[in-house]
Amino acid sequence: MSSTKTIGIIGGGQLGQMMAISAIYMGHKVITLDPALDCPSSRVSEVIAAPYDDVDALRQLADRCDVLTYEFENVDADGLDAVIKDGQLPQGTELLRISQNRIFEKDFLSNKAQVTVAPYKVVTSSLDLEDIDLSKNYVLKTATGGYDGHGQKVITSAEDLEEANELANSAECVLEEFVNFDLEISVIVSGNGKDVTVFPVQENTHRNNILSKTIVPARISDRLADRAKAIAVKIAEQLNLSGTLCVEMFATADDIIVNEIAPRPHNSGHYSIEACDFSQFDTHILGILGAPLPAINLHEPAVMLNVLGQHVEAAERYVTENPSAHLHMYGKLEAKHNRKMGHVTLFSNEPDNVVEFGKGIDF
Repeated sequence: MSSTKTIGIIGGGQLGQMMAISAIYMGHKVITLDPALDCPSSRVSEVIAAPYDDVDALRQLADRCDVLTYEFENVDADGLDAVIKDGQLPQGTELLRISQNRIFEKDFLSNKAQVTVAPYKVVTSSLDLEDIDLSKNYVLKTATGGYDGHGQKVITSAEDLEEANELANSAECVLEEFVNFDLEISVIVSGNGKDVTVFPVQENTHRNNILSKTIVPARISDRLADRAKAIAVKIAEQLNLSGTLCVEMFATADDIIVNEIAPRPHNSGHYSIEACDFSQFDTHILGILGAPLPAINLHEPAVMLNVLGQHVEAAERYVTENPSAHLHMYGKLEAKHNRKMGHVTLFSNEPDNVVEFGKGIDF
């Protein structure tokens, strides 16, 4: 039997593109399903142009591919269940359903995986917000559909409640208490259904709820780093993980609190393409194929900067002035404000000296 597989990727954005590149390097063929024929993945794979919930298109993809995977959460799990053959989607649809719904996700993390999460409660209407203690700060998030700050409302005073009530009455939500934390961190872990491999702990800076900068390794104690990795592995094992998963966390002075999970390669793991001996995309492809997984080694400390629509020219100038920096542009045709257009990775032992695009200095 040939070891070359045809891999179907649902979603043709930058994550799908980078998954496809890893798969192609390993000798596999890739077909992508995406609504846009000119999506980033179109540069490296065949594209079936159709909506993500088009069951006929999903079936065409399934019929033509040995293995299926997805690059983001908002995929039609019911549609996938209707077309996949036994074992064709190693990640499974249960993981999709958990990560598509914050209520399911919180329940899984706190009750099944038994890891520490921020105090929360399920909100089904504005009535559930009437008795909250406004001496504390909160964030109200819709249970489904939110990303990069969309579908969220921060509550720090009574004045914020009007908008929060509107959100609560429009959709099921989760109300999370703000936790006092030192750093936002994340851990990438990949599994092949039996074993797992884990990446270094990443330190993340967000601007306007969008990742701006990732520093590796995170500047936390070895004890906390080991704890963060152990938590990620525990979650992965609870899921019998196939492919790559990102666990986003908060590091406090003496504990790790899990924020959320993403069932796929993640923006904060992009540095791994240059900075590790295997990238998060390599281990994703190996994992969904059930192949043995390597231990991950970080070559040197690294920093990753996101390139948003308003930063494209600055990023191009930056790599001209810093030729050892690695520029990745995703091939999106329109540079919209705050749209992720690419990223830059560079090796650095002085991460504070690596200034984010759009912060302090206009390159």
